[in-house]
Amino acid sequence: MGTDQIPPRPSPAATLEPPTGQKTTGPGPVRWLSDRAGAFWALVTGRPVSLYAAAVLRIGYGLLYLLFLLREFPHRDEIWGPGSPWTPELAEQLFVQSGWNSILALSDGRTYFELCYGGALLTSALFMLGWRTRAVSVLFAGVVVSFHARAIFMTDGGDNLILLMAVYLVFTACGRRWSLDARRTRRAAARPGQVSVPAGNAWLRQLGDARVTLTTVMHNCGLFVIAAQVCLLYGAAGLYKVQGGSWGGGTALHYVLNLELFQPWPALSHLVDQYATLIAIASYVTVLLQVAFPFVLFGRLKYPVLAMLLGMHIGIAVLMGLPLFSGAMIVADAAFLPDRFYVFLARTVRQVAGRMGLRRSAPPGGAGARSVPPQVRGSSPGIGQQPAPGRGRPDGAQGDRVAPDLR
Repeated sequence: MGTDQIPPRPSPAATLEPPTGQKTTGPGPVRWLSDRAGAFWALVTGRPVSLYAAAVLRIGYGLLYLLFLLREFPHRDEIWGPGSPWTPELAEQLFVQSGWNSILALSDGRTYFELCYGGALLTSALFMLGWRTRAVSVLFAGVVVSFHARAIFMTDGGDNLILLMAVYLVFTACGRRWSLDARRTRRAAARPGQVSVPAGNAWLRQLGDARVTLTTVMHNCGLFVIAAQVCLLYGAAGLYKVQGGSWGGGTALHYVLNLELFQPWPALSHLVDQYATLIAIASYVTVLLQVAFPFVLFGRLKYPVLAMLLGMHIGIAVLMGLPLFSGAMIVADAAFLPDRFYVFLARTVRQVAGRMGLRRSAPPGGAGARSVPPQVRGSSPGIGQQPAPGRGRPDGAQGDRVAPDLR
């Protein structure tokens, strides 16, 4: 090939200096928007994010509602049963106006109610354990909606948040980690002689890819909605407090501590109320944390904010006697911790348990059996494919990086 066919190389000056009279501009707004849209689409469809955080939400809300039903077991008849002053007829009249519905209002029989209550206890326990999570999550959402609608005038902010989260978790893959489903998947992947999909069956591969993409998009969008819901809750609560004179004056917590309705331990409330300066500081810090929460999620500042919110909710549970509300908020805050934190926490717990003799050490070569096979294109957990050698990690963290919105 002759040199005349090679285009001349531009000089360094020509590459560094723009032509005379012409301005240099970066990428246009259309290209920038296109790049951002492509990156967001890749984030939503690429892989399921925050699988451990979703598992914590499942375990937390399943356990909270199970404890709530057990706590109200002696009073179940007066709250939801045939002995409730809010009769099924009155509930039906409200359902016509509000659009709610409840399986508890279908009959006022004692046997029917006891069966529903026992089913609610079982559903909450199975949801917490992660047994057939896809189907049980729908049942759990139905249980929460039914009990919430049956006695809607006896609910508070904690009940409302659990209701919303129960509906959102239906769309997430919250059973992929720390669940009986994950344990079953690990054991199935470890069995020899698994039947794989024929390499030439393109239709089955495309069907599996579509299923994986759909579940990934639903899971990621569900977690994004959960994050947005928590941000909206904190932001709205903080802005509402700013409008009040008692919060601006630092005396709001003083009045709260002197309400008999929120005094599980009056002596403790009066003791705390004696420190007026600390009460004023706590009032200002509460408003600041709630208003700033949506704006600190993209940096390391969110970790001290989450720690202070944890202390605030523990104080609400102890001083005001609202454990269900505080527990619901603490579990919701856990969605913003990265999966690497939960992987580290699980590894630390296993090491401590092993040193104390509470956990048997894994057999040689069996560490990979503890990890859930990663979700990849062209494979489906229900088809029976084995993961490729070397794809799993002993800590189960393969493919579980957290999206920037939730880190």
